[in-house]
Amino acid sequence: MLLTPRNLIRSILVAVLSLAFTSIVAAQPRDHLTDAETELIRYHQQLDKRIDIFIKAIDRRFAIINGTQQTKIKKLDRDEPDWGDLPKGTRADLFSDIASILDEAITNIDDVSRRDEKSPLISRSLRKLTAATNGYVAQLNTFQNQTKDADELAQIGRALEQASQIIEVGNQLPPPEPDKKKKEKP
Repeated sequence: MLLTPRNLIRSILVAVLSLAFTSIVAAQPRDHLTDAETELIRYHQQLDKRIDIFIKAIDRRFAIINGTQQTKIKKLDRDEPDWGDLPKGTRADLFSDIASILDEAITNIDDVSRRDEKSPLISRSLRKLTAATNGYVAQLNTFQNQTKDADELAQIGRALEQASQIIEVGNQLPPPEPDKKKKEKP
């Protein structure tokens, strides 16, 4: 190809456009759930089942961060979609996922409470989430004390902020009602 002014301009234009395109693609936010996890959320319409999915999704990320082998996740029902591949990303990405998943769990509980504030699923789901979150706080605090990476520290801080909101509200719940299915002995 001859290096004419027209070809030179065309080459520069192609280079500039390709750089612009790659920076746009790189600037797109990361999804905090994998496609398979998103399908599981769509599949389960009951709040307490969705909270179970969020908890398991967070557990998957902690398993990756901790370098532990992820055990096979037991399906909530027979027809449930598979969990798919493990999430990928840096430790900062995984901590960001955890913060975003906690935020989405809060949003799901808020949405149900706005529609039906007397739903028994709200307190049951919040109790499950609070119990799991108490364990997450301990892990997050450990990582916060160990890491020097600024991105990781920022994402751990976000996750701790979400966790503190959950724990604060969860601690205000009245004690659970006794299970009516259990028969009292005469």
